[in-house]
Amino acid sequence: MDGVISLPVAFAGYYFIPDIPETTKARYLSENERAYARKRMELEGRQQRQPYTKAKFKKILSSWHIYLLSILYMLFNNGNAGAVPVFAQYLKDSKNHKYTVSQINVYPTGTNAVQVVTTLIYAWASDSLLRGRRWPPIVFGGLVNILVYVSLSIWSIPEGWRWACYYLAGCGGGLSGLCMAWAHEICTKDHEERAIVVASMNELAYVFQAWLPLIIWQQVEAPEYQKGFITVSCLSFLLIVVAPGENRVAESAPDICAVLLEEFYSPMQFEIER
Repeated sequence: MDGVISLPVAFAGYYFIPDIPETTKARYLSENERAYARKRMELEGRQQRQPYTKAKFKKILSSWHIYLLSILYMLFNNGNAGAVPVFAQYLKDSKNHKYTVSQINVYPTGTNAVQVVTTLIYAWASDSLLRGRRWPPIVFGGLVNILVYVSLSIWSIPEGWRWACYYLAGCGGGLSGLCMAWAHEICTKDHEERAIVVASMNELAYVFQAWLPLIIWQQVEAPEYQKGFITVSCLSFLLIVVAPGENRVAESAPDICAVLLEEFYSPMQFEIER
């Protein structure tokens, strides 16, 4: 059933996503619009596509981009309870059956509403008030996650605060767009690196999500999930450490990984193009 529901999205993506300006054949774009799109990319400093060569792979793999950005996205993607309906399970677990089936289904949607609103706020604040800086909203989301999930791991907390925590958990789920935008900006001058880095970010995030929930979100522990709440709190702490650290590396030492590799390997064994 999930696959059938996804089919319209797949068809829409195939027909409506226009590809990149260099290769687009979208029928709804005129030639002038395609030329304008290519000019915009040129003004942004975006390079055109180049072939994948041995030197290109060495350059990509010797950069810190692919490693730190992948770790950043993995920490965000796994540093919340989005993979488990923790709020709904708490409502359903009520010993006195205080909540109807309809309430159990509807009340948790407030968390998604908070996520939608905070996603928009993060994007607007990052582009305007923060002048393009991506890491402050990421740190904020991580701090909210720690507050929320540490509280839930304690469990013996006031009922009103428990409900607030379930809703505030949505604040940590709206960071995906910022992480991806940051990756595109950091890798803006290399089309091939940008593609591989973004793919690596997704790959590492979902490799962890394939097995980690099986360990920390076990059904028999619902709804307290102390193991899960503590784990995502730790991942959120690492997130708020990595994000500003990554920003400092990007601003002060963009080729730090290449420098370390040059020191480890002799120039004859590993030649890095700068």
